[in-house]
Amino acid sequence: MNIGRRFKNYFFRGLAVLLPTMLTVWILAWGYALVQTNITVYINRGLVWLIQWAQGSDGLSKADLEKIFVHGAAGSVVGFLIALAIVVLVGALLVSVAGKALWRLVEVFILNTPVLRRIYPYVKQVTDFVLSEQDQKQMFSRVVAVEYPRKGAWSLGFVTGTGFRRVADEFEKEYLTVMVPTSPTPVTGYVVVVPKEETITLDLTIEEAFRFIISAGVISPDHKRMTVVPLPNAVGAA
Repeated sequence: MNIGRRFKNYFFRGLAVLLPTMLTVWILAWGYALVQTNITVYINRGLVWLIQWAQGSDGLSKADLEKIFVHGAAGSVVGFLIALAIVVLVGALLVSVAGKALWRLVEVFILNTPVLRRIYPYVKQVTDFVLSEQDQKQMFSRVVAVEYPRKGAWSLGFVTGTGFRRVADEFEKEYLTVMVPTSPTPVTGYVVVVPKEETITLDLTIEEAFRFIISAGVISPDHKRMTVVPLPNAVGAA
């Protein structure tokens, strides 16, 4: 192996090892900077006003307080921790009945606002899909392989429910509703209703299936764990 090929081989090996770590650190730094720019700075300005109000005219000046809490590193950390605490408190509040009722009123107001009602529902669907683990488990019961979009071509899908009862009664078969996600955005896809006997249950978790879809098949589950679970033929509607 000549020097050029060795250099190329070592370079791509090092890149494969370092790139995931570098991207992870970059995403975290980008998220932290985003919070600092759009949220923390306003929290810190409010903190400056609160301290000025509490200390009266004998304390530090507004300029000195802004040097500490707005422009200083200590203020950035304090503001970030306050923003984090606010998020946790909102989450704790929404667990209660009163908090849910209050937030329902806020959502009603948003959905009645002409511009916001065209954006908010779709953003909420995506965030609920990604962040709400319990809802995700309820929506996706298991991972299956289904012949889609044609015979002989297998796609990965999530079972979301039973099929149409009228169709099941007509053909005397048990049907499944399967959501076939698109790559690399699994929150979108196609919903198909197929006979249960024409699906293959895969020994995959929802998280493993998501990684497989988002990476366009690059991140493949362990082939030793990817076993097929046979399904008995079932007659009758679910």
